[in-house]
Amino acid sequence: MLRWLNTNLRLFLLAFALALAVWVSAVTSADPDETRAYPGTIPIEYIGQDPGLVIIGQAPQSVQLTLRAPRSVWNQLLANNGAIRVIADLSGLEAGQHAVTLQVQVRPQPVRVLTVTPATIYLTLEPLATRSLPIEVELIGEPAIGYQIGELALNPSQAAVSGPQSSVERIARLQASLELNSAREPIETTATLQALDRNGNPVPDVAIQPASVQLSLPVTQIGGYRDLVVKVVTRGQPASGYRLTNISPSPLVVTVYSANLELINSLPGYVETTPLDLSGLRDDLETRLSLVLPNGVTLVGDQTVLVQVGIAPIQGGLTLSYRPINIAGLGSGLQAQVSPTTVDVILSGPLPALDSLQTSDIRVTVNLNGLGPGIYQITPLVEVLAPDVTVESVLPATVQVIITSLTTPTP
Repeated sequence: MLRWLNTNLRLFLLAFALALAVWVSAVTSADPDETRAYPGTIPIEYIGQDPGLVIIGQAPQSVQLTLRAPRSVWNQLLANNGAIRVIADLSGLEAGQHAVTLQVQVRPQPVRVLTVTPATIYLTLEPLATRSLPIEVELIGEPAIGYQIGELALNPSQAAVSGPQSSVERIARLQASLELNSAREPIETTATLQALDRNGNPVPDVAIQPASVQLSLPVTQIGGYRDLVVKVVTRGQPASGYRLTNISPSPLVVTVYSANLELINSLPGYVETTPLDLSGLRDDLETRLSLVLPNGVTLVGDQTVLVQVGIAPIQGGLTLSYRPINIAGLGSGLQAQVSPTTVDVILSGPLPALDSLQTSDIRVTVNLNGLGPGIYQITPLVEVLAPDVTVESVLPATVQVIITSLTTPTP
């Protein structure tokens, strides 16, 4: 028996090797191996990082892989986004610079990882630091002429910054910016905070909590100054067959000044222009007009206003003069004074509809809902009950409303 085995062992091993080769060839031909670059990138998972340390700068977030695997395994890899994991293990790493070799885990198998780009990442760990700093506000620009700002209120008054120790130590101040933009009314807004170094440059890699601040800045008018609505005075009518569609002054509101406070306060809420002659107009007109001011009152800024006049062939137009202004939405315990108390309403539409208009068909209202004591420039709302009639414009386009508290008489 032993003699037979010794004689035939080589033949047996040769037969087994041939059979294995045939089997491997059959399997390989049915499911051949393929070498490919994995489409897209694989995100890097950072694990084991000490919570008291932070990574400086922008750490790599993904890698590219080249794999070798049977075609059937490739189909599974491409169908499952979670089949491949790339891990950066930071366990036990202390503050300082480190080279971390990435670990690639692939399921299903068999898969051979040929290349990982990058295979090693370099990063710096630094202690996490936190500071609390007061918030500073940079005011940009100026309020409108004749206005002054009060004391700025901010909430909160300080914020906490956290991040790498070197970055946190660079911070000289926390700053928010507020643009005044010729403000005429109190400003209530939210501003984003920035961490700046001594040179005013933003400090990166830090978090600010809270990230924004609520700002409240009073803006009041200086004594001797007043804002008045511009009211364009016209005379004459456009040429026959043409109508007036719009009269628009620019600016709508002007600022005037007088050293006589009694005089400036006695002015109505509007100022009239010198008369604009519309007689015979057939086209749009743009011109500059002076304002009629009493002695002792001067205009701040440009001494004229630009007036644009719109003229169109008549479809049917009508100007209703001296429409009374109704007040809506006035809060309890308040009273309101509107100036001027009447406006001109320019309408267009079919002539029969215009001819049949009743006084009750037109209603002009100023909505004071939510407004407290103060001086406001408000655009009147015009409601037309007649069908097919359109409001082209209102003169003046805005009116001044003074809201005051009702006083209780002493018994």
